[in-house]
Amino acid sequence: MEKFTIYEGLVAPLDRANVDTDAIIPKQFLKSIHRTGFGPNLFDEWRYLDHGEPGMDNSNRPLNPDFVLNEARYQGASILLTRKNFGCGSSREHAPWALDQYGFRAIIASSFADIFFNNCYKSGLLPIVLPEAQIDHLFNEVKAFPGYRLVVDLEEQRISTSNGSVSYPFEIDAFRKYCLMNGLDDIGLTLRHADVIRGFEERHLATQPWLANVI
Repeated sequence: MEKFTIYEGLVAPLDRANVDTDAIIPKQFLKSIHRTGFGPNLFDEWRYLDHGEPGMDNSNRPLNPDFVLNEARYQGASILLTRKNFGCGSSREHAPWALDQYGFRAIIASSFADIFFNNCYKSGLLPIVLPEAQIDHLFNEVKAFPGYRLVVDLEEQRISTSNGSVSYPFEIDAFRKYCLMNGLDDIGLTLRHADVIRGFEERHLATQPWLANVI
């Protein structure tokens, strides 16, 4: 998992509350057993004018010109600004996978659905909770200034603009902060103890050698 320390990115405003996980990645794209390839179908029903199915060539599909991520000024956005209760609905892990694979590194909202919030950290996404008044201010800023960018400083737990017009602190659990800053998902956390695990396996096999023939 990629480390998250200080990150600067273009902000895209998704001005909708209660965005559920089926809107983030529709159910027909959950059939894959792989953990990659979901980015092109992020917000599929809003992003395209036709109905998407797995295996379609997305490069030839008609884009919805009224959807924010299709606007020229937000191409390359990597910070998503949205409204309350983002990620509600089913608990599919594919939702943060799709956001990450599209290119987002951080999501800013006034609240998140609990399971989605927890799943974000496992994919290296940083969900940032801010008061609604600050969310409103950021929406006004993004819409008023094309190319609006934010700096996310995880060490200092603060988002800001390079000119200092915005500087907002945010809270994060210390353990989750440690994992993001060190690029550790659940597997990475376990592999920190690889020598201990290997030693246990060797001792276990020495006392019960017949296990070596068990498939």
